[in-house]
Amino acid sequence: MPRYRLDIEYDGTPYAGWQRQAGQHSVQAALEQAILKFSGETISLRGAGRTDSGVHATGQVAHLDLAKHWPDDTVRDAINAHLRLAGESVAVTAAAKIADDFDARFSATKRYYLYRILNRRAHPALEKDRAWWVPARLDAEAMHEAAQQLVGRHDFTTFRSSQCQANSPLRTLDKLEVTRSGDLIEVKTSARSFLHNQVRSMVGTLKRVGEGGWTAADVKAALDARDRAACAGIAPPEGLYLTKVDYSAI
Repeated sequence: MPRYRLDIEYDGTPYAGWQRQAGQHSVQAALEQAILKFSGETISLRGAGRTDSGVHATGQVAHLDLAKHWPDDTVRDAINAHLRLAGESVAVTAAAKIADDFDARFSATKRYYLYRILNRRAHPALEKDRAWWVPARLDAEAMHEAAQQLVGRHDFTTFRSSQCQANSPLRTLDKLEVTRSGDLIEVKTSARSFLHNQVRSMVGTLKRVGEGGWTAADVKAALDARDRAACAGIAPPEGLYLTKVDYSAI
């Protein structure tokens, strides 16, 4: 039974997140339905990251097993054909046979996220549902300086959802960078894994710094508090993108 890796992009706006949920439309369910239409097989697709409702992806990865050997391009094109027919905002950018022991979630060695803030007085026309609109001027340099307080291995209890199901709040944050280009502020971060709502919680806190309400020392104090109530805020989902997943020996 051949295993295939899928590289996937999607607009998360119309979906209740990646994960299949009863009575809700999800990215996983949309893909599984397209795969059923193409192959006649009911499969369970495993993704690298369980993105929330409204969160986008340019580099999601998933794997599936099929009973029949198909050419890689056929898998990609056939799934996409059925996604288009169904009017889904999802596309498979690549499909490839992969080793049987590859697991899109558990084989991942690093995940990369991007958060986009449109920082201008005018509301977004083209960027609606693609970035967080913040009309008040933010200090991106101060945000970047404060972000460095979060890099490294820490207890991120302050920056995870109260509904997070991870066994431990300990995570190693490899990078957290804030840059500005014109009206657009980008927050880029990477780690082996993230807690539920960790990125959005960090961005919401850094926004407080950018507004001048907090300093880098306040961010460090919030981290050290290990208390969800110490988080300065949570950014909305529409600015968040899963951009890349790394795997060893691939």
